[in-house]
Amino acid sequence: MGDISRDSEVNELTSPPKYNFGEKVKSKKVVRNDGTFNGAEIGETLVKKGEVGYVKSINTFLQQYYIYAVDFPERGYAVGMKGRELESLDNPPPPKETHVEGAETV
Repeated sequence: MGDISRDSEVNELTSPPKYNFGEKVKSKKVVRNDGTFNGAEIGETLVKKGEVGYVKSINTFLQQYYIYAVDFPERGYAVGMKGRELESLDNPPPPKETHVEGAETV
């Protein structure tokens, strides 16, 4: 089995999950089978960037990360994904403020 990359500085479990059950999310990246998805070849694309799904369950990995089982209805299956691989469509982040040179703030 390959080495597991673990960032010892990060522990998501000290905070509540970023996404909720049933939340509509979008994949921020292509997800390929790392060998943990039964019925697909290793390296096979499971989810494409931009595909939309719904959080079906929330689990943990290595007592450090939340893993979100995301159901992709168009694909007909769920894929386990880390929070950083997802973006909420129900609760999008606020727009980033842009600073215009010379503009005054009120």
